[in-house]
Amino acid sequence: MTDRFAIVMAGGSGTRFWPASRAARPKQFLALGSDAETLLQATVARAARAVGRDQVLVVTSARHGDATREQLPDLPQANILLEPAGRNTAPCIAWAAAHVRRRAPQGLIAVLPADPHIGDEDAFAAVLGRALDAAAAGSIVTVGIEPSRPETGYGYVDVGDAVDVGVPDVHRVRRFEEKPDQATADRYVASGHHLWNSGMFFFRADVILAEIARHMPELGEFVADCDRAAATDRELAFVEGRYGQLPKVSIDYGVMERAEDILVLPGAFGWDDIGSWSAAWALAAKDGDGNASAGAEALPIDSRGCYVSAPEGKLVALVGVEDLVVVDTPDALLVMPRSRAQDVRKVVDALREDDRLEHL
Repeated sequence: MTDRFAIVMAGGSGTRFWPASRAARPKQFLALGSDAETLLQATVARAARAVGRDQVLVVTSARHGDATREQLPDLPQANILLEPAGRNTAPCIAWAAAHVRRRAPQGLIAVLPADPHIGDEDAFAAVLGRALDAAAAGSIVTVGIEPSRPETGYGYVDVGDAVDVGVPDVHRVRRFEEKPDQATADRYVASGHHLWNSGMFFFRADVILAEIARHMPELGEFVADCDRAAATDRELAFVEGRYGQLPKVSIDYGVMERAEDILVLPGAFGWDDIGSWSAAWALAAKDGDGNASAGAEALPIDSRGCYVSAPEGKLVALVGVEDLVVVDTPDALLVMPRSRAQDVRKVVDALREDDRLEHL
């Protein structure tokens, strides 16, 4: 069987989870919902189940190298690739795919974001295996999530005709759609042929690198130069000097919207992007009044629908309040209605404008 690998993208900033998520310790390093593991640890464990731990590569920021190693002590150190600068997902995937190609020129790759929640691990493993099987003949495959609501915070995949690649329920992608307004999201869900874009992609190493060279020649040249530097053990020095000059381009825009043979496989396995504190509340274990807590002990009195995140050992009392989010950290406290969870980024923007970098 063809060698299988996973690339876990762990370079995000997670501003929607301020103040728990900071530049030095973003969302993927947090344990959210009812999980004891952090999002990164859970994603790597899933990937290792599918391809083997030695064939999981994690790409993260250089500033997060120590935290990544701390959270993943059993992962081979050579499998943690540290980006000198954040350049979006296309350079991240290209560099990691080049590493895979050196080990297995036609190695099958699953690209997985580090920070979603997966509710049904067995169903996810089955879909991941089928997606890799579908990619074996040379197609690029994505997994689309069957939508449970007309969500405006996600991109969508417009699903086309079924195609026979030896794997059931595989379709062509008509197009990738950006995050819609509410009316458009309503229309997408009602149509029955739109799926949420999960950000997961599956392909052979040689296929994705050929597509990158075709559609993003500057990035293709970087990969070729990387391979030459690696042949003389100078790759890290080369990447350190060149990576920050690469264009900031997502793999969606750089390749997926331009390539001709993109397939989609629908998936239903309890996926959630966990895009806000409200989503963390929705996934957490709750008491009879809908209150949930992480870390701290919450003492709700005549209170309903609240979420509390605070250090272990701290007691947070709530009296006569409803649908609040309370997040306490050593140097910052956030209190807001759950319905305003997406507005946390406004706090981050305000801190940045005031140059209060110590709180970011």
